This record gives sequence, C-alpha cells and structure tokens, in this order.
Amino acid sequence: MILDCSSYAGPCVCGRTHQLETQLVVVEYNAIAKFEQYMQQVGLADKRRVVVYDSLIYELTQGKHIRADQEIVLPAQGLRSEDVLIEEMMTRLDRPEVIVAYGAGTIMDFGRYPAYKLGIPFVAVPTLASSDGFTASICSVILQGQKKSIRMKAPTLVVADLDIIQGAPVRLVTSGINDILSKYISLADWKISALVSGEDYCPMVAGLAEDALRIMRQAADEMAATGRIDYEAMTMAQMKSGLTMQLWENSRAASGAEHLMAHLVEMHPPRFESAEGIHGECVGVGTYAAVKEYHRLAALQPTAKPFQPLSRDWVLEKFGPRLCEGILEENAEDVLASLDPQQVVAHWPEIQQIIADIPSPEEMEALYRAVGAKYLPQHIGIDPALEAEMLPISAAIRNRLTLIRLCRILDFEPSQAR
Repeated sequence: MILDCSSYAGPCVCGRTHQLETQLVVVEYNAIAKFEQYMQQVGLADKRRVVVYDSLIYELTQGKHIRADQEIVLPAQGLRSEDVLIEEMMTRLDRPEVIVAYGAGTIMDFGRYPAYKLGIPFVAVPTLASSDGFTASICSVILQGQKKSIRMKAPTLVVADLDIIQGAPVRLVTSGINDILSKYISLADWKISALVSGEDYCPMVAGLAEDALRIMRQAADEMAATGRIDYEAMTMAQMKSGLTMQLWENSRAASGAEHLMAHLVEMHPPRFESAEGIHGECVGVGTYAAVKEYHRLAALQPTAKPFQPLSRDWVLEKFGPRLCEGILEENAEDVLASLDPQQVVAHWPEIQQIIADIPSPEEMEALYRAVGAKYLPQHIGIDPALEAEMLPISAAIRNRLTLIRLCRILDFEPSQAR
C-alpha cells in the first residue's frame, strides 16, 4: 500500500491551508528492496546520507540495511529521547544532507530533531508499528528533565517494510492498537473544546484520524476474533494518524487526556516512581480510565464554579520539587482562565452526545482482553489505589483543554434526566 500524501495538503474547508512535509508513505512487504527507488521518487537519492540505528535493530535487520555514507549505531540499552543524548549524537554527524532513522519510535527522534536543527530532510524506516509518531512532525522529548512535545521535522519519506514489522513481539502490536484506539478520547476532547471554547477544528483532519481509528478497530476486532494480525492495516492506521499532527501542526487530533498518562509514566512523579511501560501501553491505561470517567460524567449534571489556578502546594505535592517549576510554568497561562464555565454547562447535552459515541467501558475492556492489551494501572506498575488521581494529575502536564481539565471549573450532581 502506497500513500501519496499530496491529496491532504492545500486549502481546506476549515479555512487553513494545510502543509505536509511527508510526500510518500510506503507500507509493503519487502519494501526495503525498493528503498533507492522511493528515495529517487522524492528527490533524495543523491543526497549524502547518514543512517541512524540502535544496536539491537542493527543486528536484527542484518541483510536489510540500506546504503549509507555514514552509519551511526547507538547503544540500545538506556536509549531515550532526551535533548542531551540527541545533541551528543549530533556531534558525530559527518556533513549529512539527509538523515535516515531506521528503527522504532525513540530512534525517530534522533532523526527528526537533528534534521530540524540542521534544516535538512529526514527519512523514516520504522521497524514496528507500536505508535503513530512515524509520520508526525511532533517530537516528544525530555528537555531539562521534563517531557515536552515540540514541533520538529517530519519525514519526507516513510518506508515501512512489513517483513520487518511482522517480526516484532506481539506486545508491540497491542501497544500500537492502544495508541490508535485512544482516538476515541482525543477526538472527543477536541470536539468538546471546539464546542465550549471556540477552539479551531478541522473536519478533514478529524476525519483522517477517524479513518485511522476505523482501520485499526476493524483490524483489532479481527485479531480478537481470529488471532490474525493484519500488519498492513495496522501500520497504515498509524501512518494516517501521524499525518494529522503535520496537517494541524500539533497533536490535537491524536492526543487528548489519555495520552498524558504516557507523559506521567515517563516523568515519574511521587507515587508513580515504579510505573513503567512502552508508549502505547501507557496510553491504553489512560484511554480506558478516560472512557470510564467520561461515561460516568455523562450521567451527571454539572454546575459552574469559578476558575482557580493550580496552587503551588498542589503541584509540589503531586509532582515533587524536581518537576514543580516546569509544571507551574506550563500552566501559567491556563486555558481555563479565559473560559466561561457556564458555556460548558450550557453545552452539556451536546457533550453528552459526543461521549455517547465513545464505546462503553465494557466494550473496550472486552476488546483489550481479547487482544492481550494492557489497560489497567497495575499493568504498568501503578498502584490501583491511585486510579482516581491519574487523570487529574496528568491533566496538569500539558496546558490543553480536555474534559478532564474542564472538571476544574465544574461541580457535578446526579442528573435528573437519567
């Protein structure tokens, strides 16, 4: 399956003119055999190239390496997306004109970050489909100890060889399922925010995210029923979801309240020090928690209450002294401050309808269990007793309007209509 991305760019009904750095996405068996052909197609075949691997992928893909003017093989053990580590690698670069990142999600940031800094193209060769970051322009990197999502370079070309991807452990397959099923929540959050705050919304970008969700849900249902894994469909779902981040120039369509769970785990605040899991697993836990909470809230009737900024004492208690200042800085211009709480109350029936389109907790749990996905706090090393706090705490990590964040300006009582 080859996706020509040009059809998504240009003027849109939302009023914006969408831009895409990614020209071509290839998701095929034995795609590496035609790598030079695809590089020629996007005008990069004759560029001086640096190919970056981690040591594990370098060994596992022997026989499927690509031509390089310089190879950099990073130690897989302890490798993480952190500014210090990426910038150290950059000192080793030998006059690259294009950087090819060959590997999983982490190694992609060792391609997109320096490509952005150097102003050169970046090519992605994903070796698994456990998240939707391969076609994204967003780099989720640790900056000065705090997890940040920043705009960096998107790949000009993505070549996903399904012969390689199908060799990944099933755990990574289910992580990818989790990452795309999270769009049930992220899209709901975007629609709710547009409704109550007037935030810009694009039906085309949202529709692309919904298409990715539809493809993944169908593949996940097939896996649950038969055990068959449709690697092509699952990988293409990831690619389409990632494109939404380029088109909208942020991760709005792909990341809502549920994704902040992954950031919470990576930041290890007090009481979450033992939390551990790959990105999609953490997102799955956040998604299931949000599904339960959103349906619970939909059965209640809110009243408005005045906005109060996050207090230093609360932030210090929940995040500890290491993270406190960064969280306070992130929330200094709180999106809730300019929002009329009564607007949320007035639109509650429409919010209830948006939530009604999210599958029930029972449906989601049955699917997670059938495909062997992680979805409970204890699955990623979080004490189940902390479940009620996970979403409110993680909501403070990013100053983005979600239903969880809106709860700070709402009080709830049982609905008389239900």
